Amino acid sequence: MTRVRSRLSARSVAGQVFLLQLLLALLLILGASIGNVLQSRTDSADEAHNRSLAVAQTFAAAPGIVAALRSPDPTAVLQPRAEQARTASGVDFVVVLSTSGIRYTHPLPDRIGKVFVGTIAPALAGQPVTETIDGTIGRLVQATVPVTDDDGRVVGLVSSGVRISQISATADRQLPILIGAAAAALILAAGGAFLVSRRLLRQTHGLGPTEMARMYEHHDAVLHAVREGVLIVGAAGRLLLANDEARRLLSLPPESEGSRVRGLGLDVSVVELLAPGREVTDEVVTSGDRLLAVNVRPTDRDGGPPGYVATFRDTTELLMLTGKAEATRRRLALLYGASSRIGTTLDVIRTCEELADALVPSFADYACVDLAEPVLTGQAPGPGLAAPLRRTAISGITTAPPFLSAGTEIPLIPGTPRAAAFAHGHAVLENDLTGALRLWEDSHPEVVATVRANNVHSLIAVPLRVGGVALGIATFWRSRPDAPFDEEDRSVAEELVARAAVCIENARRYTREHAMAVALQHSLLPGRLPEQSALDVAFRYLPAQSGVGGDWFDIIPLPGARVALVVGDVVGHGLHAAATMGRLRTAVHNFSSLDLPPDELLSHLDVLVSRIDQDIDDGTAKNDTPITGATCLYAIYDPASRTCTMARAGHLPPVVVHPDGHVDFPDLPAGPPLGLAGLIGLPFETAEIQLPEGSRLVLYTDGLIESRGRDIDVGLDLLRDALAHAGRSPQQTCTDVLAALPPGQPTDDIALLVARTCALPADHIAVWDIPSDPAAVAGIRAAVTRQLELWNLEDLTFAAELVLSELVTNSIRYTKGPIQLRLLHDQLLICEVSDGSSTSPHLRHAADTDEGGRGMFLVAQLADRWGTRYTTTGKVIWAEISGTLY
Repeated sequence: MTRVRSRLSARSVAGQVFLLQLLLALLLILGASIGNVLQSRTDSADEAHNRSLAVAQTFAAAPGIVAALRSPDPTAVLQPRAEQARTASGVDFVVVLSTSGIRYTHPLPDRIGKVFVGTIAPALAGQPVTETIDGTIGRLVQATVPVTDDDGRVVGLVSSGVRISQISATADRQLPILIGAAAAALILAAGGAFLVSRRLLRQTHGLGPTEMARMYEHHDAVLHAVREGVLIVGAAGRLLLANDEARRLLSLPPESEGSRVRGLGLDVSVVELLAPGREVTDEVVTSGDRLLAVNVRPTDRDGGPPGYVATFRDTTELLMLTGKAEATRRRLALLYGASSRIGTTLDVIRTCEELADALVPSFADYACVDLAEPVLTGQAPGPGLAAPLRRTAISGITTAPPFLSAGTEIPLIPGTPRAAAFAHGHAVLENDLTGALRLWEDSHPEVVATVRANNVHSLIAVPLRVGGVALGIATFWRSRPDAPFDEEDRSVAEELVARAAVCIENARRYTREHAMAVALQHSLLPGRLPEQSALDVAFRYLPAQSGVGGDWFDIIPLPGARVALVVGDVVGHGLHAAATMGRLRTAVHNFSSLDLPPDELLSHLDVLVSRIDQDIDDGTAKNDTPITGATCLYAIYDPASRTCTMARAGHLPPVVVHPDGHVDFPDLPAGPPLGLAGLIGLPFETAEIQLPEGSRLVLYTDGLIESRGRDIDVGLDLLRDALAHAGRSPQQTCTDVLAALPPGQPTDDIALLVARTCALPADHIAVWDIPSDPAAVAGIRAAVTRQLELWNLEDLTFAAELVLSELVTNSIRYTKGPIQLRLLHDQLLICEVSDGSSTSPHLRHAADTDEGGRGMFLVAQLADRWGTRYTTTGKVIWAEISGTLY
């Protein structure tokens, strides 16, 4: 408050207004008080006159007054009555007079009988008279009235009056109230003036009249002198002020202040910028033939009045430069936008389509990209025109561009702009196509007619070149009237096509490398299914779009009519993964020939993968070569017992579809991925399950069920639903699975293997337990001969007897314990002799002097294949006989 009072000095406008308001209030209160006092006195005087006249008239008309005047002693009768009337009416005297002016009564008895002081002539004439005089009791107001008899004659007079001092006393009794009211009014007026002045102080910032006048003059001079239009608009959207420059730039009418902005006839673009609540910074709009830079700011940010201020700067002289800058900006935006859209994939055709689509319609009305045919297959084009051009991509503002369609062979006709561009190796601009259309008309008259019908009038032909090698040519056409290409357009086209050519070359090289990797991968995968009767097998293999991976599968026939199923996945993509896959597949074949159990086979593979990693990490390979990692699932199915023995190394579990369509995921221990088992010390575990005949065993890689947009659990559920059907063949099952889990553009290889189980009939299996006695061999040979006759295999009797005699004799000679012989009638005759020994016979060539050692040689000569596999209780020596070798 003290600070406010200090700023309310007489120098400031607020202080002067405060003092002026206070003085004016004081004068008004003083004048009102004086007027009130005077009015009170006047009212008292009028009241005295009226009371005196009323009392005098009332007493004069009182009964008995006339009789008393005519009595011998009027004083004796009238004096008491007059005093009683005076006391009751509150006047100072009531005097009864004779017609000659002699007093009959008076408040002062000594005044009775004396001459009345005052005017009595009008009363004697019958008219009352009121006057102010100096009487016997002081300054007073008195009224004199006649007393008339019944005939109307004046028989006396009555005078009543009030002293002036009594009138002043009445007015003086009201003076304290008047002074209190004046003081209260003065305090309220001072408080109101202080509040008004304090607000005025905030609005004027303590400036004085001279300072404000000078500031207004300066602001007004500056406002109208600056070369920038200024509009001040109020809260209701009405124009409060416009300087001279704003009137000139916006062509405002003379009396525009007070009008709404929307009613001033401004351009729509300007009115949109002047919308309430909008802030604008250097927004460029056109107003008539002018180019204006507009800024808009609100005025109520810091407690100011609502509204906004708009400024306008004339930039018409920069219009031409702005147009050129805008054209340059559009070209740069075109280059940037097209560059970001071209080369998003490593597909040659898609890259050409992106080039054509990126420039239509922003740059050209039609765009065509033609490539040499070798480029489409990933090969490098020959020099010159060694290979024909083929239309790879076409785009236009119409659904059917008036040119040869994609896939058509495109000739380069000598003398045309396209031929010139291809021959000289730089862009050719042609805005007169008369001659070119005449040359094209000879080979494609229908196309030329359509081109003319669409008013195509201008072209730019740019060769696609990388490192001096021409990949093809890009052609851009315009049909819009008065919009031919210019030299700057040619520069833009050359730069864009040069960038696109690099992308096309990268795609071509990728296509070549991808084709090589795919060819390598397919050469490493099974070319056809091997002959076997245990499983009905179908498979699908889909390589990844982004690069060849290391997924593989295999079907390996094993001794005893058994079949091994393998599915694996090498980490990574590219030639390294494919080569590693080939090494692992070969290793699986080699280990399978040893007839190892699944867990032992995976252990050997784990050692192999670890050695591959050591070879990579020893410095002989490039530093960026990835460390090998792989998963694998190995299963062996035996049709004789209908059992499947499986083990997996970090691979996804298999799926078993029972003959009734029930889907089951066997509880198979996962095991560590290949290459990690030795590091973390975890072994591989084998599980054995019984498969009814007609069951389907499904093996797959993670690319089938896992993708970036789908969780693996969702993929497994989809796979379960696709397999839950009975009576479907393996081929149909593969089709259903790929339809239910659409790969789209898979980022990983997909390997799918479906095997329907078959069972070896019981009458195709013969088993004999052999005692450890050489004499039992003859009986076994006889039993085998009878069994072969039952199977209609009499032509194999001789070979079978010799092979079994040797195998059984060796078991009896070198082992102790039970010996068993099993014959299997499958595609071949399979002879198996099992015993409890872990020793295996070896093939050797006996010398001429040796008495023995020729038995296994005979077995090898008579059997198609023979070998040994080890079991948990011993070994099995087996031989396959088809009769074709002897």
